[in-house]
Amino acid sequence: MLKVEHIGIAVKDFATAIPLFEKLLNTQCYKTEVVASEHVNTAFFEKGDTKIELLQSTSEDGVIAKYIAKKGEGMHHIAFEVADIQAEMERLQNEGFVLLNQVPKKGADNKLVCFLHPKGTSGVLIELCQTIQ
Repeated sequence: MLKVEHIGIAVKDFATAIPLFEKLLNTQCYKTEVVASEHVNTAFFEKGDTKIELLQSTSEDGVIAKYIAKKGEGMHHIAFEVADIQAEMERLQNEGFVLLNQVPKKGADNKLVCFLHPKGTSGVLIELCQTIQ
């Protein structure tokens, strides 16, 4: 793993959350994107080398909507940048971690992504991400 690439935060409403985080971080949202396959809208902020990703569900039965219904708004995941997502997935699986997807998926911000089950990571949802070349 190379570095923390971003921190994902589940929010109910971009109309409230984006201005709040613009004030909090003292920077503008630089990008929004829809990830249709995951039923989620994303909004990105950058501070130094780290990004904050806001996640808003696009459907009532989407994974983010379910998360918010169960746990409320707040931190959803921590994403780590990796040089070779396939190799890192294999390494982590060999170490006993449970992958939530067996092959990398196309995620937001031009990334291939894979998530680790939070039951094996002290309750924290971990995302591996690699920039698509």
